[in-house]
Amino acid sequence: MAARNKARKRAFQILFEADQRGSTVQTVLADWIRLARTDDRQPPVSEYTMQLVEGYAQHIDRIDELIATYAVGWTLDRMPVVDRNILRLGAYELVWEDATPDAVVIDEAVQLAKEFSTDDSPAFVNGLLGRIKELKPSLRREQEPREHQA
Repeated sequence: MAARNKARKRAFQILFEADQRGSTVQTVLADWIRLARTDDRQPPVSEYTMQLVEGYAQHIDRIDELIATYAVGWTLDRMPVVDRNILRLGAYELVWEDATPDAVVIDEAVQLAKEFSTDDSPAFVNGLLGRIKELKPSLRREQEPREHQA
C-alpha cells in the first residue's frame, strides 16, 4: 500500500502546484511527467497518480461545489491552499474511486493534513470528508444523470 500512499501524495502535490500557479492540473501533470523523463533525480509519475489527477480534473466543478456546500463557515477561497487540495483529492476518491475503502481515503487525507498543514487541519479534513462519505450514496445518484447527458 506504500505505492498508493506515495501516488496519492504526488497527486496532492500536483493539485497544490496547479492551484498555486493558477494552472490546470493537466498542465502540471504533463510538466511532472516530462520532467521525470528528462531528469533522473525526479521519480516517475505512477499510473495511480495520473488516474487520481485526471479523475479529479473530470469532476473539478462538482468537487469544488461539494466542498463549498459542506465546509460550514469556510468558503473555498478562504480555505488554506493545502487543505483545499487535500479535500479535493479526498472528495474525488470518496465519490468516484471505488478501489480504495472510504476509511483508507479519509485516513490518508488526514495524514496528508498532518504532514503538510496546520494543527487544526486534520480534524477539519476528517470532519468534512466524513460528511461527504455519509452523503456518498445520494451524491452518486444525483451525479449519474448529469454524467450520462454529457
